Amino acid sequence: MISIMFEDIAPLLEGFTRRELEFEAGQAVFRQEDAVRQVFFIADGLVHLVRHLASGAPLVLQRAGPGTILAEASLYSAKYHCDGTAVTQARAWAISKKELLDRLSESSKLGFAFVRRLAAELQHARFHAEVLSIRTVAARLDAWMEWNGEIPPRGEWVDLAAELGVSPAALYREMATRRPYGGVRAKDVPGLRG
Repeated sequence: MISIMFEDIAPLLEGFTRRELEFEAGQAVFRQEDAVRQVFFIADGLVHLVRHLASGAPLVLQRAGPGTILAEASLYSAKYHCDGTAVTQARAWAISKKELLDRLSESSKLGFAFVRRLAAELQHARFHAEVLSIRTVAARLDAWMEWNGEIPPRGEWVDLAAELGVSPAALYREMATRRPYGGVRAKDVPGLRG
């Protein structure tokens, strides 16, 4: 993912009232339909913005890692439209939505930094939409790797499958074809038969 480092915005947040929060893996940062009262800046760990489809399948809309603003579009919404869930142990700064909106209207430097951030996120969202339009698991994975660099650790493959919009089993099969000596075997993956 092309991203602008958090350091671009962090100095502009001096003087904000902010709370540092910690989340355990699996813990909700917020739930769909919760009122948006604060904006989260991820300092450590990984938080997913997830929408659950009618089938119950999760669709990862954002993988928010260190230096990411979680669900930045919610700044202009009354309620969250997705769930924000910590995938790993995570730490975030929470800043008042009202205070941030007030500051954005007063500071062109902060506004410009936010526009740059949103442009990078828009670029990523467009890429993600294109990945989901690709037909094969192999081609989706190739595109994802080209954008992100390298495959996440094995413990995060279920989340990668959700981001790619494929089943974990389909992703594991593809990973096995890429690692002919020591690929992932079904018996090694909890809940997967083979």
